[in-house]
Amino acid sequence: MRSRIFLTVLVALGALLAASADAADKIRVGKAVPHVFSFVPLDIGIEKGFFARRGLEVENIGFAGSARLHQGLISDSIDIGLGSGPELQFLAKGEPVTAIANLAGPPLGLSVIALYDSPIKSVADLKGKNIGISTAGGLTHWMSMEMARVSGWGPEGVTPVALGGQIQSQIAALKTGHVAAIIEATGTALQMEEQKELRLIAPTSKFVTDFMIHAIYATNKAIAEKPDMVTRFLAGWFDTIDFMYANKAETVQMARKVTHFSESIENKEYDMVMPMFTRDGKFDPKALAVLSRSFVTLKLLESEPDLSKYITERFLPKGKPNS
Repeated sequence: MRSRIFLTVLVALGALLAASADAADKIRVGKAVPHVFSFVPLDIGIEKGFFARRGLEVENIGFAGSARLHQGLISDSIDIGLGSGPELQFLAKGEPVTAIANLAGPPLGLSVIALYDSPIKSVADLKGKNIGISTAGGLTHWMSMEMARVSGWGPEGVTPVALGGQIQSQIAALKTGHVAAIIEATGTALQMEEQKELRLIAPTSKFVTDFMIHAIYATNKAIAEKPDMVTRFLAGWFDTIDFMYANKAETVQMARKVTHFSESIENKEYDMVMPMFTRDGKFDPKALAVLSRSFVTLKLLESEPDLSKYITERFLPKGKPNS
C-alpha cells in the first residue's frame, strides 16, 4: 500500500512539473556579442529565475556582431535582440523591427586605450593622431570622430584606422606605431592593464554624454503576435537589473561565467560599467538626437531620421524608478 501511495505521489509530482514546463512560453533572445558585460543581465536573469517567474523559458543565442544579430531578427530566428543603440540605423532603412527599451545610456562599456608604456596620458594627447577602430562606419568610428569634434579639433582632428575586431591585431597596430590608441571594450582594457600590456586612457563617456550605447529590439512579428511575452520579457529584464544594482558580489561571480575575467577585473568592470544600465528603459530624446546626427556624420543616411518612429515604450514596466 505504501509503495502504491509513493508511486502515485511521484506520478502526480511528475505531471505537475511537466505541466509547469509546458506552461512556460518560449522566447528566443539574441545577443550581438555573447561574452560581454553589457548583455550579462540576460544570463543572470535566466540563472536567477527572473524570466521563469514571468512564465518565460528563454533561449539564449549568441551572435558574432550586430549584422548577424539583425539577420537573425529579419529571418525570424529570434524574437528579441540585445544590440547597440546605433543599430537604429537598420530600422530607419526599413527593417521590420522596433526598439522596445533603452538598455544602456552613457558609453561606459567602451574606452580609449593605449599601450601600457605609451606617452599618451590623456585624450588631449591624441590630437592629430591615428585612432584604431573596429570597422569604418561603425560605433567606434563615430566615437573617434566625436572625440575630435567635442575636443574642438575639427573633422581632421584624428584619423580613424579600421583594424577589425580582433584585439591582437589592434595591439599589433599599437606596437608598430600604426595607431596611437584604440577604442575598445572597457573590460578588455582593465584585463590587459592588469597584465601591463594596455592602459585605459578614458571611457568614451568622457566626451560622449547624451547617448544610448545599447538597446533592446523586438521583431514587429513578435510585437504583433506575442505582445504579452514581450511585456513579460522586459519585466524579467528590469527585475534582473534591479538585482544587479543591489547585489554586486553575486553579480560579479555570475558575470565571470560569461566574461571569463578574474574576480578583481570583474569587480572593476562592475564599478565602471554598471552605472550605464537604465532602470526603467525609457528613451532619452537627447540621446536619440545624437544617434540621428551620427548616421549623417558617418554617411550611413543622407538626412537625420526621426527615430521616434522606430521606438516604443508600451512594453516597459510601469512605476519603475528613473534611469
